[in-house]
Amino acid sequence: MPFPVANQVQAAQQQPKHYGITSPISLALPKDSDVELTRKLCEALKPYGVFEEELELQRRILVLGKLNTLVKEWIREISEKKNLPASLIENVGGKIFTFGSYRLGVHTKGADIDALCVAPRHVDRSDFFTSFYEKLKEQEEVKDLRAVEEAFVPVIKLSFDGIEIDILFARLALQTIPESLDLRDDGLLKNLDIRCIRSLNGCRVTDEILHLVPNIENFRLTLRAIKLWAKRHNIYSNILGFLGGVSWAMLVARTCQLYPNAVASTLVHKFFLVFSKWEWPNPVLLKQPEECNLNLQVWDPRVTPSDRYHLMPIITPAYPQQNSTYNVSASTRTVMIEEFKQGLAITDEIMLNKADWSKLFEAPNFFQKYKHYIVLLASAPTEKLHLEWVGLVESKIRILVGNLEKNDFITLAHVNPQSFPGPKNGTEKEEFSTMWVIGIVFKKMEGSENLNVDLTYDIQSFTDTVYRQAISSKMFEPDMKITAMHVKRKQLHQLLPNFVIQKRRKHSTDGVRFITDTSLDLSLDGDSSMSVPSPTALSKTCTFIGTASPPGHSPPALLTAAHDTLATGETAGGVPECSRPAPVSAAASAMPKHTPSRTLPYTCVSHTSSPSRPHPEKRTASPQLSDAGKRLKGDEGERMDMAECGDNNKVKSSLRLMEQNSFEERVSQSDVKMDVESKELCKEENAASQITVAQRMSNTDLSEGPPLPANPIPVVKNSIKLRLSR
Repeated sequence: MPFPVANQVQAAQQQPKHYGITSPISLALPKDSDVELTRKLCEALKPYGVFEEELELQRRILVLGKLNTLVKEWIREISEKKNLPASLIENVGGKIFTFGSYRLGVHTKGADIDALCVAPRHVDRSDFFTSFYEKLKEQEEVKDLRAVEEAFVPVIKLSFDGIEIDILFARLALQTIPESLDLRDDGLLKNLDIRCIRSLNGCRVTDEILHLVPNIENFRLTLRAIKLWAKRHNIYSNILGFLGGVSWAMLVARTCQLYPNAVASTLVHKFFLVFSKWEWPNPVLLKQPEECNLNLQVWDPRVTPSDRYHLMPIITPAYPQQNSTYNVSASTRTVMIEEFKQGLAITDEIMLNKADWSKLFEAPNFFQKYKHYIVLLASAPTEKLHLEWVGLVESKIRILVGNLEKNDFITLAHVNPQSFPGPKNGTEKEEFSTMWVIGIVFKKMEGSENLNVDLTYDIQSFTDTVYRQAISSKMFEPDMKITAMHVKRKQLHQLLPNFVIQKRRKHSTDGVRFITDTSLDLSLDGDSSMSVPSPTALSKTCTFIGTASPPGHSPPALLTAAHDTLATGETAGGVPECSRPAPVSAAASAMPKHTPSRTLPYTCVSHTSSPSRPHPEKRTASPQLSDAGKRLKGDEGERMDMAECGDNNKVKSSLRLMEQNSFEERVSQSDVKMDVESKELCKEENAASQITVAQRMSNTDLSEGPPLPANPIPVVKNSIKLRLSR
């Protein structure tokens, strides 16, 4: 395990090279206390398996060597079949490059390897997915071989001697592939098809990052710490709208550029200092974008209007420059900024020796943070179909988050990147399922004691999108289902595995289950989670289940978990009593076909205490265009406000230069609005999610939640309506 402080002072005394688009904030050399804190950081990281043993590292090198030899043999065979001259065949070359965490040197135990097969111009992509695939199949060490030729970035996946490897393919416009080939050369992109350019992008970005940091070993140790912190705090997932590995690497690299002589312990602290103060959506750039005149689309808000709505742009340093964080939403950005601030507070204590590094890596309790949650369940009849279905549903969850953000009465929608196995359905029919949990913060409405919130359209539009995608890609099977359920904090233990939520006492799980048929529940939610439940309240439920059926398929049948008030004449989520169907018998199959989802009632929220008040209209704009505050900033002001650690003046003057180098055509008024909204969102989340010690110890919060009765009723498809008591 490397310890990147040896000879640090001697190296720093040399004339420093300029890194990044601005001059450094500080050139201070590390102190003895910084070196000691870095040693403690290494010790704190060891229990989490972030360092690989030397034997495993050598095994990876050996496997990559064998794979590289196979590539050279295969290209020679292809060259002979295509009648190339013998003199050319001998030097035709071919090479395996790596990228991602392995290339950066921050891979963990058991991590896979991202690889790229680079071939000369006479080797086609079809050869890669036919003859090379067959050659891999002949190898004894190769297991679980599968080709995904139709993917956005085509790939061959395999396990080579127990190591998972993903291999991309790029065909260069070269007659031979030399061993000294540098993929950072922009000229290599000439005359390439878009799939080859996409495949090359990973290697080009990784290599650029390594060339743009002043000290690679310090960068690696810092990145290991930040990646572990992000995973422990559930903000490591590009597909769900947080940041992926390359984005975290670029943020750490920018920190290294601003503090080129700092060791890892200082860099971790400065990381939180810089990005807790960063004025998003000002972009993070490791180098000035370069134009290569290859007519490839690059991230540039001056040219591409959609780029102006990116909330947290982090721009890749290799041409064509792209925003690696286009999936970030208002909610995920708010969550990450809040985590940056908490990380700064903790590292402040660590720098003062008031806390240990272990505190930084303590996992927060996501399931105690919010009062309300939406649980999504994706299920399929076989394991193979389940893997495909889960991948599609997970890739679209950010659409649901965007829908919820547009709801006028939702402040925050925080999806937990960690998924969980779904509960058993209790039937003989085998079913495979996966579950995600989304924390919800509702806005506090003044002057209203009860608030009826309708999430019907938000859920339905999400499920419709997923089903349309599944049907268009010919992946859909009749038993693939999506179920949506609303639960309160004290009921989560009935759905999640025991190891997820630590309970002080055993809870009964009777009455809580996902329904196996394609059906939905429309129920009320009396929000009195902190009061002792009355006998009447105990008979009620606050769970709302919605199983979506694809457009044009069979309608939902029945659903359990009804609310007692439905039988007593109380309106359900603002639906008049006369419009609610009466309970029916078990002959669910006799129900008439339901009206398509597009004709569902569209009232989002109604205030029961103010009948005369008109219903607010849901915003109809798209998730990207609905928030004008997502545009880039136009003021030539400071990029950050560093008011701490004695760096204030240096930081401000340095970051003024960053503003001068940034893009000029930006909309300032909308950005001010975005900043205000973002700060208000943080404040409201804190106010809604704070739990006092007395409340955490209260029996009413840790006691068994009210059981979910099993009174079947016919329900409106995909309808989730909540009654929130203030």
